Amino acid sequence: MNDFIAYCGLDCETCEARIATVNNDDKLREKVAKLWSDLNGVSITPDMIHCAGCRVDGVKTPYCDALCPIRRCALKKQVETCGDCPEMETCEKVGMILGNNADARRNLLQS
Repeated sequence: MNDFIAYCGLDCETCEARIATVNNDDKLREKVAKLWSDLNGVSITPDMIHCAGCRVDGVKTPYCDALCPIRRCALKKQVETCGDCPEMETCEKVGMILGNNADARRNLLQS
C-alpha cells in the first residue's frame, strides 16, 4: 500500500497541508488554515499546518497527531489502514469519510 494513503483512505499526497509542508509554502498554509477554520468552526493558524502524512514518520497537524479518532483507533488496533480492520464496513468513525469519498473507499479496498 502507498504510504501516503491515510488510515481512512484519503490520499495525503493531495492534501494541501502536506503540499504546503513539502514545498515550505507559507501562502498555502495561510489558505489552508483559513479554509479549515471556516469549515470546522475553530481557530486554526498557519503555524499548525505542517504535516508529512498520516502514516509516515514526521510532523503532523495537531488534529491528525492527537485528535483524529480514525488514526487513534488504527494505531491502537495496529492495522496498516482501516481496510485491514474487520469492522470497517460498520465503523461509524471511518464511515463518515467513506460515505462521502469513493476514492477513499477504493484506496482501502486495494490494500
